[in-house]
Amino acid sequence: MLTVFGDIRSGNCLKVKWLLDKLKRDYRWVETDVMSGATRSTEFLAMNPAGQVPTLVLEDGRALAQSNAIIGWLGEGTDFIPADAYLRAKMYEWMFWEQYSHEPYVAVARFQRAYLGKRAEEIEPRLMKRGHAALARMEAALAGADWLVGDAPSLADLALVAYTRVAPEGGFALEPYPAIRRWIGRVEAAFGIG
Repeated sequence: MLTVFGDIRSGNCLKVKWLLDKLKRDYRWVETDVMSGATRSTEFLAMNPAGQVPTLVLEDGRALAQSNAIIGWLGEGTDFIPADAYLRAKMYEWMFWEQYSHEPYVAVARFQRAYLGKRAEEIEPRLMKRGHAALARMEAALAGADWLVGDAPSLADLALVAYTRVAPEGGFALEPYPAIRRWIGRVEAAFGIG
């Protein structure tokens, strides 16, 4: 059976859980509180030297880290990875962009506000500026499309919905982004996210 070490508060962990649930895969979830230092234990670091969640442990004991690598592995052979090579590359383009240009701002601001208890004025202005720039890019891409890539939901949508749907918890109001708000509903329905 697959085992996921994850913190249920983390969008990166939730995207793995959502895909496993959607694909009806058997797995064991091991709640791993990142705030408690659990990912810095000797045992955890032996499994994942980066000391991060999510970590997926395969049936044969091999470990796989990084949320988008995990969902990429889980998504192999499913309709959530486009068959067309160009569309598949575009899906990965969005997934790489998510970890480089979206998550470091939208998710970090959320973490600081929701979990560290910082007030809005304590958040570094650069986080907010770049988070809004990321949301604006998504809004532009979704203004004339239902999905980020092609005509069907892909792993790109799953990767980006995780923190976008909770962006208000980081101080990013979604009212200025109507295409994103509609897209969130479509992605939640497509992946069975409650």
